[in-house]
Amino acid sequence: MGLMLLLFDIDGTLLLRASEPHRSALLDALASVYGLADAPIHRVAAAGRTDTQIARAIALACGLDRESFDALLSDFRAACAEAFARSCPPSLAAYVAPGIRELLDAVANQANTHLSLLTGNYEPVARLKLARAEIAEYFAAGQGAFGSDAELRDDLGPIARARAGRDGIPYPRERTTVIGDTPLDIACARADGLRVIAIATGPHPADELVSADQVVADAYELRALLKSW
Repeated sequence: MGLMLLLFDIDGTLLLRASEPHRSALLDALASVYGLADAPIHRVAAAGRTDTQIARAIALACGLDRESFDALLSDFRAACAEAFARSCPPSLAAYVAPGIRELLDAVANQANTHLSLLTGNYEPVARLKLARAEIAEYFAAGQGAFGSDAELRDDLGPIARARAGRDGIPYPRERTTVIGDTPLDIACARADGLRVIAIATGPHPADELVSADQVVADAYELRALLKSW
C-alpha cells in the first residue's frame, strides 16, 4: 500500500473503560462555566461524539440556548481541560486495550507508517490521557485532529490529513485509514473518503460496525491485518 497514515481514536480503541475522569471533568466544567449542576449526562449518547457535541447536547437538555452556550464555549474548553488535569489518575496504564502496546511498537518501527490521532476529545484531554497511559510517545505533537479543532467529528479527517501533509499538501486520502470503535468513527472516515477499520472493543459489537471496510475483534487481530498490508 505504500506510505500509510493511521488515525487512531482513543476511547474504546486505544483505551478501554477509562472515561470516568473525562466524564467528571465535563460535568465540572458545565457546572463552573454555565451553572449547570447535576447535568443529565446519562441522557446523552457520548460514544463517538466530540466533547463540544456532548456538552452542547447536555446544555440544551438543561434549557440553555445555543447562543449562551457558544458565548462561553472557549471558557468551557479551558475549564474542561483544567478539570480533567485534576481528576485524571496518575496512571492510566491499566486501561490500555489488550494488544495495543504491541501493535503500536510494531507499527512505529515501520518506516512506511505514520501514527496519528482522530478523536472527539479536546486536545489537552487527549494528550494527558495518552501520557498517563504511557503511550504518548507514539503520537507526535502537532499532528492529529481533536474535538477542540471542530465540533463535528466529520470535519476532523481533513484537519488530520492537513497536519500530516507536507508543503501545504494534505496527506493523500488513498493512503489514510481511520481506526475506531463506533459507527460515528466510520461516518467520519466516509465523510472524508477514507478507508476505515472498525475494532469491536468499544460499546458497539461487530455486527453494528459492518459498514466499515474491515472489522476486527481486537488489537491483536488489527496488528495481523496491518502486517498483511
